[in-house]
Amino acid sequence: MNLIRPRLTDFHGIHKSQSDIDFAIQFFDEDIPLYVDPFLLWKSPSQQDQALHTAIINSFNHLNYLVKKRRSDDAIAMLIEISECQEVGLGVSKTRKGVKIGQGQAEQILQLFHDIPEYSQFGFTHFEVIQLYISGISKDRISDIASNYIKSFLIDYTIEQCESLGIPIEGVILESIYNYKNNALDFNQKVYLPVNPVNKEPIIFTPKRWLRFNPWINFEDYFQSYCPRDEIFNPDEPQERVKVLNYNREHYGAVQGYIEYKTRNIEDCTNDPLFSQIPTLSAKRKLDQLIKLPTGKEDGADLKYEELSASLLSSLFYPHLDFAQTQSRTESGRHIRDLVFYNNRDVDFLDEIFSDYGNRQLVVEMKNVKAIERDHVNQLNRYLQSGFGSFGVFLTRHELPKAIYQNTIDLWSSQRKCIIALTDEDLKLMAQVYESKQRAPIEVLKKKYIEFRRSCPS
Repeated sequence: MNLIRPRLTDFHGIHKSQSDIDFAIQFFDEDIPLYVDPFLLWKSPSQQDQALHTAIINSFNHLNYLVKKRRSDDAIAMLIEISECQEVGLGVSKTRKGVKIGQGQAEQILQLFHDIPEYSQFGFTHFEVIQLYISGISKDRISDIASNYIKSFLIDYTIEQCESLGIPIEGVILESIYNYKNNALDFNQKVYLPVNPVNKEPIIFTPKRWLRFNPWINFEDYFQSYCPRDEIFNPDEPQERVKVLNYNREHYGAVQGYIEYKTRNIEDCTNDPLFSQIPTLSAKRKLDQLIKLPTGKEDGADLKYEELSASLLSSLFYPHLDFAQTQSRTESGRHIRDLVFYNNRDVDFLDEIFSDYGNRQLVVEMKNVKAIERDHVNQLNRYLQSGFGSFGVFLTRHELPKAIYQNTIDLWSSQRKCIIALTDEDLKLMAQVYESKQRAPIEVLKKKYIEFRRSCPS
């Protein structure tokens, strides 16, 4: 079966939701838009996390030692090599391929040890502040450097998680692994890791508790909340980034003050989850907007219906169904959009549709029409034949007409295909359940399935 936006766990038949797993589940074809934030390791109550942060900082400050020993070439080569860590799959790349920094940027970073006496003498305490001095250094670079410095730990962590979940590993060659004992890189090291089944590239896991969309210390936050702009820019002068970076290099106190400001607000620094449900009030507002929409396509009603439905269902079904993707396709000249969910099989109903219908993923076809017609059923039926399993869902405005409902029963009788329709009334019930927190909205879909099966011949 071809999976839409395949994840490592789904490929290996590990039917656990992201919320149940300690690490960020990686995609095979693109990065996860989150980053390792060194500050989360520093503030962690775990002695292990704190020790890893210490290792990162000590390793980064060792570059200063190399420079002072007239080994600048070694320091530059080291910095370039650790500036990219594609095995962790974090960032925004659509191909999981990143680019290392150039020699000029590496030289600029090392120059900080020379230009700012405090760093030359005492070193960095939070190396992510280099974003506040060097143009082109952003969150992905901070994350990759941190990941490379602790790659050895991450490899052990990945193996441990694979053994726990039953994910296969195999021998691969990594270009380099940082050796904290020698403060040097070990090249062409053979290790055992899970791999991408398509290109055999190695995969390394990162704990969710270290991940954020933005590092706690970052340039944009500094510029918005702390930067003394009145001292940097003349009135009506364009507020260019490079002037801020130059100012910071000459005013160590401003950056140090920002670090102290961020440290005072440490309680607000938490990891970002990979997915957050919308608040119940927001869910009710979206449902109200959806209910008021007319059927059809006039004034973009169909697109608005798809947008509201995608936001609602991805939250209502979570964590039992992880949202995979909104997929567009065209059949017979008609544009159709579907929602695709990963089937985590963590409740009996979802386990049943996996066992009886082969659904490793679940497709929901959205139809903002007055009534579902036979052609719509035939389209979804053909879609189910293409690898989604034999269980599909219509999200539409009203109950199926009797003749169409009988059509779906006949389909089950002849081909064991199961097509369920969720309507506006079902969405209202799901939203009520979502607000009450007493039961899971997925049970509304289960209820519809049971009703459908009772209509089918025994």
